[in-house]
Amino acid sequence: MNKAQVIEFYSRLAADNPHPETELLSVNTYTLLVAVVLSAQATDAGVNKATRRLFQQVTTPEQMVALGEEGLKEHIKTIGLFNSKAKNVIALSEALIAEHGGAVPANRDALEKLPGVGRKTANVVMNVAFGAETFAVDTHLFRVCNRTGLAKGKTPLAVELKLDKATPQPFRLHAHHWLILHGRYTCKARTPECWRCSLADLCAFKPKTPAPTKRVKEV
Repeated sequence: MNKAQVIEFYSRLAADNPHPETELLSVNTYTLLVAVVLSAQATDAGVNKATRRLFQQVTTPEQMVALGEEGLKEHIKTIGLFNSKAKNVIALSEALIAEHGGAVPANRDALEKLPGVGRKTANVVMNVAFGAETFAVDTHLFRVCNRTGLAKGKTPLAVELKLDKATPQPFRLHAHHWLILHGRYTCKARTPECWRCSLADLCAFKPKTPAPTKRVKEV
């Protein structure tokens, strides 16, 4: 895409959803971090279902450590990879207490040093909690960027770096949310819903997916 097309691309996403937000539930920055760690290879809806009761009881690293690994597992056992995720959440909570006074650091490098926290998780927390212009490349964003031609890359990091370079103001703060939500609800993995996509004429994906035909009942 050229610069004018990129601006038009984002302008349409912004018009459809002026103030996009993460769909993960949280009550503070710490619970946001926990929720994002738990969301790896899991749906936001599934994580929200598991954490709704958890976050009524646990809102600080100290409370999480007191709950313990086995107690946490009881809350999140419906989430994929819950055993390793419980271990990481307890370990990152201990690290926050020991190294950051119980606070979540507003620094991507410091976040990535926490157990279970990769670049994508750190980017989400930096964007949602601290208003940083970061680009968290999950499977949805990776797919949308490659399909549309907005930022093609063979790895999440390659896509992130190209997206960072290609995305102008005033779209940088909300860009990753727009793209993730677009991939989740419109530009779906198996069958992208091109027939109702506001970006179809700007998109490099071919052939476009036609609208499903309605079956007519025989009389």
